[in-house]
Amino acid sequence: MNKLLKICIFILLFNTPLCGVLANTETEKIILKINNTEEELSRNEFSQLVKISTDLINEQDYQSEIENINFCHSEDFFCFFSQDARQKYTTKKTSSQSADREKIESFLATLAQKTDENPINAKLKIEDGKAIAFELSKNGFKLDIPKSIQILSAQLSNKNIPAIISLPSNEIEPKIKEDEISNLGINKLIGEGKSNFRGSPNNRIHNIKVATNQFDGIIIAPGEEFSFVTTLGEVDGEHGYLPELVIKNDKTEPEFGGGICQVSTTAFRAAIYSGLEITARRNHAYPVSYYNPQGMDSTIYIPRPDLRFINNTPGNILIQAKIEGTELTFQFYGTDDKRIIEIDGPHITEKNPDGSLKAYFTQKVTTAEGKTLLDEIFRSSYESPDKYPHPGQETKFTKKPDDWSKKQWDDYKKANGL
Repeated sequence: MNKLLKICIFILLFNTPLCGVLANTETEKIILKINNTEEELSRNEFSQLVKISTDLINEQDYQSEIENINFCHSEDFFCFFSQDARQKYTTKKTSSQSADREKIESFLATLAQKTDENPINAKLKIEDGKAIAFELSKNGFKLDIPKSIQILSAQLSNKNIPAIISLPSNEIEPKIKEDEISNLGINKLIGEGKSNFRGSPNNRIHNIKVATNQFDGIIIAPGEEFSFVTTLGEVDGEHGYLPELVIKNDKTEPEFGGGICQVSTTAFRAAIYSGLEITARRNHAYPVSYYNPQGMDSTIYIPRPDLRFINNTPGNILIQAKIEGTELTFQFYGTDDKRIIEIDGPHITEKNPDGSLKAYFTQKVTTAEGKTLLDEIFRSSYESPDKYPHPGQETKFTKKPDDWSKKQWDDYKKANGL
């Protein structure tokens, strides 16, 4: 038999049904619609969601060149009537396709990360002693994965897959809507924190402003744990940040978002002076002048370390953040429960010639009835800045190297103002 004809027969006999099904789609692409977004897939990508099963069956009437109906290779008359011989030469390969639920579920979980939209709470501000909305709330959407699995499974069994497949989602309402402002219990400034970024380079000032905007108008519900990193969101060029110095990997080097710790430090101070419970906070690796007084700073980096605290007041807390000149202020507005907040410090307990130091402060919070809510000590230990050199910066010596002469050391101290 002609070789090309044999190849064609083989393809006809053994090609899987999947190829036939996807070949019937009218377009090269399949579009999945979720809310107002679209995800485009190639036919090959879509085919990965299908599971192919193959099997061998015996079919007496099945005849093909490959199976060879002339199964008797001897002149034995009884061979033709032998069931074992006939089954041996009439075996047929079959294929079936079905939706691969595990792959579909994994695909939809990844898709949800791209298409889900978190609800947006109304952002508020205090005006004439009252909280008002300056940014409206917005509903969010979450892909309905169980229903989407059913839809994709059904479509994958169709011979003619539509070019556009719509997947359902569930609407999620925000916690804070503009019509609920009067019920939030926000009626007083309960605490504030300040810091000054005087002398910062332009990129650092820019990053501080971009990050501050993420927190202005945020609401923290009673009992809710606030996460600075979560509220901050992504930090990269696409979200408006510029490269600036950060402390990372035992160096001080440029990275998108340098300067954001000015914002986390100020938020930390506001939480402390509001009498809130701090659940996560870390000081910087070395003392940074922008965060004076030392001992009341809070470093963050995505995904950690994070700054977290709990709203332990009876009402919602509204964050107001503002920049005046080079001073950054965080104000926390909430419900006045007459608590008494006592902050002692920060106090520097150790200061060394190489710039390393140790400090601490205390936070004590009591109710109007005299019950202690919090009694905390926040300790900070800072290494020498020499351990974290800036780009192109030579390490500064704080004591005479063993192989230097006294004159060399005196000249070095004079040149470096030591």
